[in-house]
Amino acid sequence: MDRRISRRRVLCGAALALPYVISSRAGGAVAPSRRLTMGAIGLGGQGMHNLKSFLTFDDVRVLAVCDVDAGHLKRAKDTVDAAYGNTDCAAYRDFREVLARRDLDTVLIATPDHWHAILAIEAAKAGKDIYCEKPISLTIAEGRAVVETMRRYNTVYQSGTQRRSIACFRFAVDMARNGVLGELKTLHCYYHNGPTCPPQPVQPVPEEFDYDLWLGPAPWEPYTQRRCHGSFRWIYDYSGGQLTDLGAHFADLAQWARGDEHAGPVRYEGWAEFPKDGLFNTPVTFEVTATYADGVKMIMHDETEPGRGPRGNKFVGTEGWVSVDDTGKVTASSDAILRKLNAAQRGYEFMEGHHRDFLDCVRTRARTIASPEAAHRSTTICHIANICLRLGRKLEWDPAAERFVNDPEADRMLARAMRSPWRL
Repeated sequence: MDRRISRRRVLCGAALALPYVISSRAGGAVAPSRRLTMGAIGLGGQGMHNLKSFLTFDDVRVLAVCDVDAGHLKRAKDTVDAAYGNTDCAAYRDFREVLARRDLDTVLIATPDHWHAILAIEAAKAGKDIYCEKPISLTIAEGRAVVETMRRYNTVYQSGTQRRSIACFRFAVDMARNGVLGELKTLHCYYHNGPTCPPQPVQPVPEEFDYDLWLGPAPWEPYTQRRCHGSFRWIYDYSGGQLTDLGAHFADLAQWARGDEHAGPVRYEGWAEFPKDGLFNTPVTFEVTATYADGVKMIMHDETEPGRGPRGNKFVGTEGWVSVDDTGKVTASSDAILRKLNAAQRGYEFMEGHHRDFLDCVRTRARTIASPEAAHRSTTICHIANICLRLGRKLEWDPAAERFVNDPEADRMLARAMRSPWRL
């Protein structure tokens, strides 16, 4: 504990005593003594997107990469070494070796969802600040455990809900928060449909893949290729389908637009069509309405709504509406709203600003734009939506107690057993 406090006091003192760090995109240079150090864990598709972005900043140095897939690991190491012009990046198969390194200030976590909570908690205990991909957790209980652990260890944690740092989405949130739309009535969240997958044959585990460690706390199942990597999102043992994948972004923005990030809706109802057979078991088509105590509704849609268009948000109030999607397009109920858009808000920048916010907060110890509590509350909405659909009935929720109202069956779905030896 003393080592951790001492290191962080040094970082904070350096941020106050020296000029503001200039990133590589601004053409500046940073002395090696002022660089933050990072280890990256989980380097599939999204992990590599994050890694490549962090490599563009002069004030961070990636020293280690880790993945249970040897192919992913080699690609990540080669990427880091090419960026720095050397072969110094260490490569690990087991995350515990990364967290044991005393020379790392931060970690990037971009593993499958069922690992997010355990890894974040262990990283905080090891004295690392954390950038963790969304969603914050696999269950509501895990999310609360992450929040309390980050608070206990004074950890800087940024959830990978990067749309909070994209100007066009922030414009829509600002229009909702500053009263331009009048009294908010409906918060729409638009997602893709979920996929299906036919039954898959049991396959031998590839030699280069540590499948047991990939499974980690999840129940043991025989290996088949489509269970792992990107496809894990459509299997409840590891994720929650579109409702937690895209939902972690768009429910989060809706919560932010409402200005009540530390609470949530109190009633849930909806419908879903699930795969009839096969490997995947999360919803294919769905709609869930979550209602706040004051009557405001958050509606989570699939692609069946006519004319829905790309994934995104639409905020509707008594005086107008504004909509934004993943193409960067902003539409509104009036030209007066659209005239408020400036040039910087008419585009879609994917990662840089969110990573910059994390690095700056590590130095200043400020709260990140996507804090653990905000991430937990918005992800809770996604988890409850899934519980509602799996039980096939309406649910009432107490956001203060984080329990369902007089519903022991639903309460049993707040947490899941973990495969030994893993635990929070």
